[in-house]
Amino acid sequence: MGEKGFKPDRFTYATIINALCKDGLLTDALKLFSTMTSKGIQPNHFTYNPLIQGPCNFGHWKEAAKLVAEMEERNIIPDVHSFNILVDALLKEGKMTEAKEALHMMTEKGIEPDIFTHNSLIDCYCQRNKMNEAVKTFNMMVRRGCSPDIVSYNTLINGYCKSKRIDEAINLFHEMLDKRMIPNAVTYKTLIGGFCRVGRPVAALELLHEMQASGEHPILQTYAILLDGLFKNGYFVEAMALFQEMVDKKLEIDIVIYTILIDAMCAAGKLVTAKELFCSLSTKGLQPNACTYTIMFKGLCKEGLTNEACELLEKMNGNGCLPDSVSYNTIIQGLLQHDETSRAVEYIEIMVDKGFSANETTATMVIELLCANKVDKTIREWFEKLL
Repeated sequence: MGEKGFKPDRFTYATIINALCKDGLLTDALKLFSTMTSKGIQPNHFTYNPLIQGPCNFGHWKEAAKLVAEMEERNIIPDVHSFNILVDALLKEGKMTEAKEALHMMTEKGIEPDIFTHNSLIDCYCQRNKMNEAVKTFNMMVRRGCSPDIVSYNTLINGYCKSKRIDEAINLFHEMLDKRMIPNAVTYKTLIGGFCRVGRPVAALELLHEMQASGEHPILQTYAILLDGLFKNGYFVEAMALFQEMVDKKLEIDIVIYTILIDAMCAAGKLVTAKELFCSLSTKGLQPNACTYTIMFKGLCKEGLTNEACELLEKMNGNGCLPDSVSYNTIIQGLLQHDETSRAVEYIEIMVDKGFSANETTATMVIELLCANKVDKTIREWFEKLL
């Protein structure tokens, strides 16, 4: 950079350091920072902030904290963004005590927490199901004259929905509307998921219609959540009508939606329809994933078609979709349910060889077989060794 008389200034260095940090090239960024300071160019918080953000992106909050301390040693006052980066990283790592210490240091220096600081705290409390603390932080933010934004409301609504406190979530939603704040796709998706979580998919469907009437377009994930909620709560007709709406709107229906459909058909005893849907996936340019296959295994085993389930497992391997622990456990449980103990043992051996283990349901079924003396001596010894 020093060739042809060009002398980079602090802004130039800061720009390149920022780009290197965004690309994850932290070592290169720190080397350039050292070059800059060795040339007598003094850094500021614009130079430091990307360097603080860099290690935080990889969960290395201790390195970030050292950089904040280094700023102070150089008599550079960290700004609100510097502290926000550190506080957010600490909260994401579950280091609540350290985050509070950083916040205390921040306020001691006369730096007021902003909307991002408060939102990070609210999110952390919601993730830990500490809703009272989340609400206190929300109210404290308002008292400090910091107006909640859409992220603040969405975060708190999500916390209530995860805690199955849908009425409080809806109260917040109405508060948003009263404040002329426009809900976005995330707000609606969260509330629709919350209604489904508490067994109220019809209310979720009504909210979807309200959303559409307001001009907000549901994302595919919103449809998936609602579709699954309707099916799982016995609203088969409404669910199929919703799926048809998706088809009519020419939405790009993905494997998640079809997996939900296949699962619903299997649960309703419509195995033929489930198989037709499964076989049609390739014509739609979709590949079944491990979850799709496992649902088919469960549906086939439920109807006593264990041979077909085992054949499908082999095809799964052949199609480049590796079975996971749930896949193997589902097949094994199906075989045990139909007294095919020897074959179950074969698949348990395969499962163990691949580094997977029996889940609680499989282990319970094996123990029940042993207690009932329903297996011969050789298999009994093998099972006892496994357990």
